[in-house]
Amino acid sequence: MATDFDVIVIGSGPGGYVTAIRASQLGFKTAVVEREHLGGICLNWGCIPTKALLRTSEVYHLMTHADAYGLKAEGVSFDLTKVVDRSRKVAKQLSNGVGFLMKKHKITVLDGEGRLEKGKPAPTVVVKGKDGAETKHAAKHVILATGARARTIPQSGLAPDGKLVWTYKEALVPDAMPKRLLVIGSGAIGIEFASFFKTLGSEVTVVEMMDRVLPVEDEEISKLAEKQFKKQGMKIVTGATVEKLDVSGAAAKATIKAGGKSETLEFDRVIVAVGIVGNVEGLGLEALGVKVEKTHVVVDGYGRTGVDGLYAIGDLTGPPWLAHKASHEGVACIEKIAGEKDVHALDPSTIPGCTYCMPQVASVGLTEKAAKDAGRKVKVGRFPFIGNGKAIALGEPEGLVKTVFDAETGELLGAHMIGAEVTELIHGFGIARTLESTEAELMQTVFPHPTLSEMMHESVLDAYGRVVHV
Repeated sequence: MATDFDVIVIGSGPGGYVTAIRASQLGFKTAVVEREHLGGICLNWGCIPTKALLRTSEVYHLMTHADAYGLKAEGVSFDLTKVVDRSRKVAKQLSNGVGFLMKKHKITVLDGEGRLEKGKPAPTVVVKGKDGAETKHAAKHVILATGARARTIPQSGLAPDGKLVWTYKEALVPDAMPKRLLVIGSGAIGIEFASFFKTLGSEVTVVEMMDRVLPVEDEEISKLAEKQFKKQGMKIVTGATVEKLDVSGAAAKATIKAGGKSETLEFDRVIVAVGIVGNVEGLGLEALGVKVEKTHVVVDGYGRTGVDGLYAIGDLTGPPWLAHKASHEGVACIEKIAGEKDVHALDPSTIPGCTYCMPQVASVGLTEKAAKDAGRKVKVGRFPFIGNGKAIALGEPEGLVKTVFDAETGELLGAHMIGAEVTELIHGFGIARTLESTEAELMQTVFPHPTLSEMMHESVLDAYGRVVHV
């Protein structure tokens, strides 16, 4: 058997590589198994390259609206090849950065695909290299961080073919700008791509099975988002399904059913963004007795699977499917293994969610409806962007900050935002949730002027009848 390790992490995404670094910091001899790219999907085909694309579309939007700022920009256009190339270079730079971090922390990188066999004190890790050769590695602790992939719908012709029907991966490297684009699913992934392609000129139709877009967000925020998307020219169809997709010709013919009626439309490209499934196949989990539900490994608050020495973190373990959640879980997992004091299990209600469409959407904690459904009496505060000097100066007066408090205790239950740069603001309420802050602490906090963050303060004040600037 090959050299033993204290810890082997299978997968090097934001959950895996962060866990490996923390393990090394804690004195563990650590290895990471990676079958494709260091940094995983997030750095290479997810969070980072999509944000690079969205930044391009944001700059393009500003250039095409230069007159609003007293500027002139004539003949504005874009080179799609260069747009995609920039995105790929950004991803490569960060992936290389993870490689540097592995070396810095003396973490062994095992190139290949990992699977598990029975062993003690933890399952044995078998790594199949790119040349087909297999090596076996023993460890005291094995942490699964294999992530997830796009859910596909094989029926009705909805299975991605990489040509007319795309997953997020093909959408990141488009060979041409589709004139007519259909996006199936209005979660974060679908809406971000819809926003990117719409800003660069595509005619975009979004079909959502639920009764509103961004269905995991607060209902009020979802409605504002849909209003803005429609104002930009997107066609939004909610409470709808794509019954059939004919890709036999040069264009995709989609039969969309909504309100009891069906309509067939043609599209140059289709993006399927209907959720993700855990990468549980080929790991040998069944033979080990690992419990898997709906493609996700079942764990406790510290990543323990119930099998001695085997843990799982990140997207593999279920929602929320977020990079920062995976990193946090991984750190808690390895610190618990190391016997560190005051290690807290993950509280999903403290994990912020961000969608980088135009306008941006961000939230943390309970929605107003969820709080009420949980039997809480609530106080709700709201503050519109139009009342904020910095937002007006930026030329971004559309948006809202909303806060939800427990009416009896003053606990901040949730915060929800839509508007410019709200993904850079939501951490403030995330900190408040972690510190179990009440309205009193938030009211007494001094927010700098002029900033967008002042709206956070005003929203709190509004919940208690003390709002100033509206």
